[in-house]
Amino acid sequence: MARIAGVDLPRTKRVEIGLTYIYGIGRKRSNDVLTAAGVSADIRVKDLSEDDVRKISRVIEDVGGVEGDLRKEISLNIKRLVEIGSYRGSRHRRNLPLRGQRTRTNARTRKGPRRGAIAKKKTE
Repeated sequence: MARIAGVDLPRTKRVEIGLTYIYGIGRKRSNDVLTAAGVSADIRVKDLSEDDVRKISRVIEDVGGVEGDLRKEISLNIKRLVEIGSYRGSRHRRNLPLRGQRTRTNARTRKGPRRGAIAKKKTE
């Protein structure tokens, strides 16, 4: 089993797709890493030699910004926005969409499930 950047890659998938299981690597970056390492994108993860894994992990280290480092950097950026009191920071704090989407309807992913209307007591 190939382990790159602290992530076990799925054995049956192609290397091109397997690398996308690492946080911060998508299809484009995966292909860039493979061409820089000189490894074919068509072979399966289980068919990678130790030398290929070493080359890929070395290229990923050089490129930087994956897994824990990237998560930490993103969380620090969000914390900075919240601390300076920017509009985006206030939207992060209130768990609302921050890129101009409407919230009167939709936005259920950020806002969470609907809260039901509170029923009033009947006065007799």
